[in-house]
Amino acid sequence: MLQILNSGALRDDCDVAVIGAGPYGLSVAAHLASAGVATRTFGDAMSFWRGQMPKGMKLRSPWNASHLADPQGALSLDSYVGERGEVRHEPLPLEDFVDYGAWFQRRAVPDLDLRKVVRVEAADPGFRLALEDGDVVQARRVVVAMGLANQDFRPAPFDGQSESLVSHTIHHADLGVFRGKRVAVIGRGQSACESAGLMNTAGAEVELIARGDINWLGGAAGNAPSTLRRRLREHLSAPSAVGPFPLDWLVEWPGLLHVLPSDLRQTISRRSLRAGAASWVRPSFDGVTVRAGRQVVDLKIAGPRVTLEFDEGQGVYDHVLLATGYRIDVARIGILAPVLLDRVVRVDGSPVLNAGFESSVPGLHFVGASAVGSFGPLMRFICGAGFAARAVTRAARGRRGTLTDGAPHAIRGADRAGAMSPRP
Repeated sequence: MLQILNSGALRDDCDVAVIGAGPYGLSVAAHLASAGVATRTFGDAMSFWRGQMPKGMKLRSPWNASHLADPQGALSLDSYVGERGEVRHEPLPLEDFVDYGAWFQRRAVPDLDLRKVVRVEAADPGFRLALEDGDVVQARRVVVAMGLANQDFRPAPFDGQSESLVSHTIHHADLGVFRGKRVAVIGRGQSACESAGLMNTAGAEVELIARGDINWLGGAAGNAPSTLRRRLREHLSAPSAVGPFPLDWLVEWPGLLHVLPSDLRQTISRRSLRAGAASWVRPSFDGVTVRAGRQVVDLKIAGPRVTLEFDEGQGVYDHVLLATGYRIDVARIGILAPVLLDRVVRVDGSPVLNAGFESSVPGLHFVGASAVGSFGPLMRFICGAGFAARAVTRAARGRRGTLTDGAPHAIRGADRAGAMSPRP
């Protein structure tokens, strides 16, 4: 591979290469193209959402925080359902969101290159990208928009266990394969609870193992006081609904979070990304056993079954499904040449980024989940794509932004192009 990269036999070049074709990659590419920046975008549109999220899943994000971002705001979810003559479904089913992303890609990034980038290394000037078929592309800038690929977290003692017995939710597009099996789900966030509910509905015997009680978000359906509180909370909540009130309004300003002290930004992110599950998952929980307040201290495998030893008691299962979240480490993305990776300044695996999402390596940008450490929790959600896309585009054009570029549209009034509004 290194011989290919150093051969100089380049097949194409561009100003910016975007690696990844999920919500962030497509939004960045759409903004760059609109700004007249020569851009190549690599990846299979929405492949992570289509192939590594379970069928039957629904988006926890509200409708107004689930739009991909194009500069004119013309390719929203509302435009998508309007063009197809469909009705608006909330919460939004995964299949509809994936189809919406493909619809967005055909209109905003029609020249998407489906080939995978297998290696990126520094060149003079810029970067060389090796593609899976042996072709090489040179770019002045690279935007890594690979989301949560290879970022799944496996706590001890689960790390290194056989995938046939212990797996992470990131590797399952169809939880129906667990029909008739006894499954332990580890975790208590949205992924854990929704996965448990989907498997329960599909006919699995499910136990959810959690260190604490489940934090149900939104209250219980059918309960009048809870409904009143839920409506009040929805009225007061920030448009993107990321984090608890009133921190959610601060989260809406990623440009402001970027200049806060690192410790304070991390505290805000931890509080805003605490484990919780949407209340609409609860009906599928009828039949799920919840072991709250339990920790796994040991794991033993005997033939086709797994025994989990808890701090109190034990359980025997056919499979253990880890819904233990993600820990960002850009080294695990797997495409950056070691010499290039060593030049990226990182804190706990996350790259340190400037206002244009640019790392310590000039011209190398990271967007999406890799940017949470520098810009706060909005970058873990679809609604952060517009802010990231505008910031990267300004950097590519040599322009500078301001703190107010992250402000909610309702606050900034008519300055729509720079707003962190619930719309793109």
